[in-house]
Amino acid sequence: MEAKARARGHRLIAGVDEAGRGCLAGPVAAAAVILPEQFAVEGIHDSKALTAVRREQLAERVQAEAAAWAVGWASVAEIEERNILRATHLAMARALAALDPAPDFALVDGLPVEGLPCPHQATPRADASCLCVAAASILAKVTRDRLMADLDEKHPGYGFSTHKGYGTPAHLEALRRLGPCEAHRRTFRPVSELLYPPPPSESLETPGRSRVEPYQSD
Repeated sequence: MEAKARARGHRLIAGVDEAGRGCLAGPVAAAAVILPEQFAVEGIHDSKALTAVRREQLAERVQAEAAAWAVGWASVAEIEERNILRATHLAMARALAALDPAPDFALVDGLPVEGLPCPHQATPRADASCLCVAAASILAKVTRDRLMADLDEKHPGYGFSTHKGYGTPAHLEALRRLGPCEAHRRTFRPVSELLYPPPPSESLETPGRSRVEPYQSD
């Protein structure tokens, strides 16, 4: 993908990927990485295919050898105000805007993105087939995981350092036991269902009353 972009005349090509889009807590992160054409670090793959230790090792190599790299964020408040898709696009735009030198083209994992500061090509699963996108995937994941470890110290009991905000059984149990904290995305199920439980259903047989349908959040 990078070679095809260079053949079209692009020289500063950034890979872009996000981390944390499907979580119940914490901000969403996006990384943008411009790799030199001679970049030759082995083992760069989709971050989900790597161990945590290997991701940390590769993140250090990417940061040391990339022509430029940056991480952008969209906060929990921005996720709730804009929705997760637009917040993810905002984090990607911030990451690209922070690169120095600025890219003239971006390769993005997923579907087309609105509001990026340069032209881009979006490809599903690009993190598994494009080197600079895979590098961005690693940086986004490692940086966000570190932030979730910090949130674990600030909000003990939820296990953020272990599940990183995803809806694991342990996280859901902690949510039921402790209730949501300020790091949780309150518009996401099941967080919203804990905050705004559905009203009890009423029997169809109750004289003079109609059945109340269970509340459904957006």
